Amino acid sequence: MSRRVAVFSLGGTIAMTSDPHTPGVIPALSGQQLLAAVPGLSGLDLDVEVHDFRRVPGGSLAIDDVIALHASIGSVSADGVVVTQGTDTIEEVAYLLDLLESGDQPVVVTGAMRNPTLAGADGPSNLLAAIQVAGDATAAGLGCLVVFADEIHAARHVRKIHGTSVAAFASPDAGPLGYLVEGRVRWLTIPRRRPAVQLTPGVRVPRVPLVTATMGDDGELLRCVDDRFDGLVVAAFGAGHVPAAWVEPLATLAKRIPVVLASHPGGPLLTTTYMFPGSEIDLLRRGLIGAGFLNPAKARILLILLLMSGAERHEIARTFTAEGD
Repeated sequence: MSRRVAVFSLGGTIAMTSDPHTPGVIPALSGQQLLAAVPGLSGLDLDVEVHDFRRVPGGSLAIDDVIALHASIGSVSADGVVVTQGTDTIEEVAYLLDLLESGDQPVVVTGAMRNPTLAGADGPSNLLAAIQVAGDATAAGLGCLVVFADEIHAARHVRKIHGTSVAAFASPDAGPLGYLVEGRVRWLTIPRRRPAVQLTPGVRVPRVPLVTATMGDDGELLRCVDDRFDGLVVAAFGAGHVPAAWVEPLATLAKRIPVVLASHPGGPLLTTTYMFPGSEIDLLRRGLIGAGFLNPAKARILLILLLMSGAERHEIARTFTAEGD
């Protein structure tokens, strides 16, 4: 009996085409049209069904959209799931789905860097590879994956590292989990799973901004963070440093809301190396929460979901310690 793969299309570059009345391209292709453009798909021993979920650019997707997508994925009977979307938010969507996913059904997210009107459009090959991974029995229990340019990445580690290259995705801290080789899945390593985040039903999506440290910034934007926000993520210099002018407003905010400190360049957030105003030791002592290896965008996703689960501050800190390790 053929294994079943459900494809959910959300729009993005992979689904974009030209409009004679406007410049540029827009998300207009249906999921069925995407499948029709994939060479070799009919030769797979898979039963593929398609669901048109959204048709928007990746940057227009919201947290509520992804939570609704997760619910829709849970309502279908399939051995594996593929999500096609815009690349701008692939790493955030994939990580959010991974945090929510508790079953063995693999969810594979993919997209394209070159739209279908261009020579060498990469959407069909990425979609074929994603379907092959989702339909492979060895992908069961691995959570959410990102497949791009025949590489398989863990949602936890993958990052978009280039704005236009067809090799736009990588896992700088861990490397790919595996590859597609001649249509076969070849694993190099297997990711560690952890318990899914359980959201409290009916809770609104909290407002959590992300503020990036830059040279000479006087911290005035931080002083504007008031009762409208439920948490804050700071994208710090290096391994966890900010301008000295930021220390006072961050310490004040950390007494009221969870403030998470993440490394903007990537790599781990240090905890015991530097001690000066605005260093990681200084900020952690003032109540900020270290994100470990999580990059700022993913730290924000995790903080949002933890707040939606009703987690207290000590639980948030403990989860970041475990997830960022």
